[in-house]
Amino acid sequence: MKNNDGSTPTRPAIQVIERVFALIDVLASREHPMSLKDLSELTGLHPSTAHRILSDLTLGRYVDRPEAGSYRLGMRLLELGNQVKARLNVRDVALGPMRALHRLIQQPVNLSLRQGDEIVYVERAYSERSGMQVVRAIGGRAPLHLTSVGKLFLAVDVPQRVQAYAIRTGLHGQTHNSITQLSILLKELEVVRQQGIARDNEELELGVRCVAAGIHDDHGKLVAGLSISAPSDRLEDGWLTELRATANEISVALGHLRSIPTQTTPTLSRPETQAN
Repeated sequence: MKNNDGSTPTRPAIQVIERVFALIDVLASREHPMSLKDLSELTGLHPSTAHRILSDLTLGRYVDRPEAGSYRLGMRLLELGNQVKARLNVRDVALGPMRALHRLIQQPVNLSLRQGDEIVYVERAYSERSGMQVVRAIGGRAPLHLTSVGKLFLAVDVPQRVQAYAIRTGLHGQTHNSITQLSILLKELEVVRQQGIARDNEELELGVRCVAAGIHDDHGKLVAGLSISAPSDRLEDGWLTELRATANEISVALGHLRSIPTQTTPTLSRPETQAN
């Protein structure tokens, strides 16, 4: 529903709904059950009004009454939350923010997931104006160690698992910039862990550089990576702030409550290169 001026209302049109929201928000802000007196004071509601609303919410199991005169959020909210979570799809959640980031930087923005020893591209926002040919279509795959998103996933593995990956894959390269030595890969992954950003410095395709930030679920688990691809001479340091913010926006939409700390913007050049 729109206001008369066409704007979206900032508060509910029905007063009792606004009061319900206020009570739920206050209950959600506390770990322990709250008294009717405290709820009344914090919401500005008369005790009798708060009591009537809380009684109705208790009937619907949206609020629990562990003992007389105290209230906490109910299990029905947990049940509904789990249903919402089950329906969340990282691709669906990410698409809008990806398109917004692309409009800002005018370069391809990619969403990738890990499948085994590879990443798979599941969504992309791009246009012909980027001046860059998209080589890998949605559904395409690439080795973890040659991609920015793949390095994000390797960086959360313990060294023993990274070593096992190196043995399985042989760390085969695609260009003269590809990392093919385990010792250099481990150093690169340490930088990724420190900065929260991973890079592909023409390691998968000559002429193309990428930067990536992680997307996390409600348990803090890395579930996907968001990357920007650009011609090697057009990747800009300033995009990192927007990339982090967009990845964090998607993470929050997936239920990740802890915002990713803002870090000093690192240079987009790799700290150490490998001669092959």
